[in-house]
Amino acid sequence: MVSRGAQPAGFNIGWSSMRAVVQRVSRAEVRVDGAPVGRIAHGFVVLLGMAKGDAAADAEFIDDRIAGLRVFADPEGKMNLALPAVGGELLVVSQFTLYADTSQRRPSFTSAAPSGQARELYEYFLSLTRRRGVKVEAGLFGVHMELELVNDGPVTIVLDSRIR
Repeated sequence: MVSRGAQPAGFNIGWSSMRAVVQRVSRAEVRVDGAPVGRIAHGFVVLLGMAKGDAAADAEFIDDRIAGLRVFADPEGKMNLALPAVGGELLVVSQFTLYADTSQRRPSFTSAAPSGQARELYEYFLSLTRRRGVKVEAGLFGVHMELELVNDGPVTIVLDSRIR
């Protein structure tokens, strides 16, 4: 894990709650203006949402949990293997809408991290995942994207750094 001294500037020492929706996929692609900017074969698509007050510790927790998720089949067909063991890949897409307050019909996103903080934390998360030696592709931060994927299973896991 990265020490607290290595966290990006402006991050709180405490932690709030980073969210990730992790989908096991047989393939996925993210496009901007119709052009692919990221593409993976089997692995995980990670939709990553950052909240106000999130810190490096949240990114580290989510990164560690994703790397250790044992949801790939072993030789007996049981979900028992993690991403690195199967040569899986990651496609990470920033998604502030994971913090939608839907108490009204028009969602509010006031709990989502401000753009500058979210971008820094997103890039920090990508740096953590890339250190693991798996192929990591990413969407572009803050732009409209099209995400196409084939959910394998289907397997979808929701992670929250507040739930430890």
